[in-house]
Formats: sequence, structure tokens, C-alpha cells
Amino acid sequence: MKKRTNKPKGTLLVAFLLFAVIVGGLVLRKYDTATRAVEPAVKSEPAALPAGTAVMTLFFAAQDGSGLVREGREVEIEESVEESIARLVAELASGPVGSHSPTLPPNTRVLGVRLEGEVALVDLGAEFKEGIPSGSSAEMAAVYSVVDTVAANFPQVKGVRFLIEGAPVDVLGHLDLSAPLAPDYTLEKK
Repeated sequence: MKKRTNKPKGTLLVAFLLFAVIVGGLVLRKYDTATRAVEPAVKSEPAALPAGTAVMTLFFAAQDGSGLVREGREVEIEESVEESIARLVAELASGPVGSHSPTLPPNTRVLGVRLEGEVALVDLGAEFKEGIPSGSSAEMAAVYSVVDTVAANFPQVKGVRFLIEGAPVDVLGHLDLSAPLAPDYTLEKK
């Protein structure tokens, strides 16, 4: 009786082992790449935007004073994010086009905007602080119309810090402004 050899089984076993080694190597390479530490981003200048116009969302006071409402407006966009934010806040100070109420004194000057990480430092003229009507609701409407407008249009901005004539503002009437303010869309009237 002749002894039978298992050549087909042996060839199949070698092919399977070769396939398993290749697939295993690919899987390990994928997981090795995924678990490597990500290098922290190098701090760079704020990103440039394409110049032109864009429809932006501005927050104004509802006519009945019950909260903030959105108004879409075509705004000229500058090449830098900081200049674009300054232009947007200046549009907010110019007042609503529709039937909403203004939140900022009409003579409010935007002296500049500077980005520090995810915080926009918005520098306004003294007329901003002096021209806001007294009362916590008017102060909240003024402050959060700026914060919500900036954050809604520039998602990289997570908070806004107010400066008056270059100096940080710690208190505006009844509001604590000593730290950057995050957007608060709960003030929006639905």
C-alpha cells in the first residue's frame, strides 16, 4: 500500500499562514498608527478667509424685550478672522434692519479684535459701557448679542472677553465679565 501525501493540504496551510501574516501585519500597522500620540498643533497666525461677502447671523433683541432673535445679513468679509469679527460687531452696533431692537449703543466703536486661542478679545470704545441702559436684561442682551453673534459665525471661537479702550472689563453693571463668556443660545427667543 502506498502512503498518501498531503501536498494539497500542506500548500493550503502555507497559503493560509501567509495570508494571516499579511493581514495581521496590516491590522497591527493600522492600530499602531491610530494609537500614536498626536503632535500638538503649532500655534500660528489666525487663518485667512476668502475676502468677499457672506450671509452672517446677528443677534438682536426681540421687540418685546423677551430675549434675542436672529437676523441674517450680508456682511463684507475681510481676509483675517480678527478683521472679520470686528466688521461683524460693527454691523451689530449699526442696529437691526428688520423689526428687532438694537442691543448696542449706535455710536459703539470697535477698536479691534484679537484672537488668543479659542477666545476673541473684543475691544470696544467707552461709549459701549456708557451707552447701555441700566438694568440686567439690557446688559445681558448687549453682551450676549456680541458673544452669540461671534460664536455662531466663527465656530473656532468658544468665548469672548470684553475690553474697553484696551483695558479688560471685570464688571458691566450687574454682569461679571472677568472671564471669557461662552455663547448662551438659551437667551434666544424661539
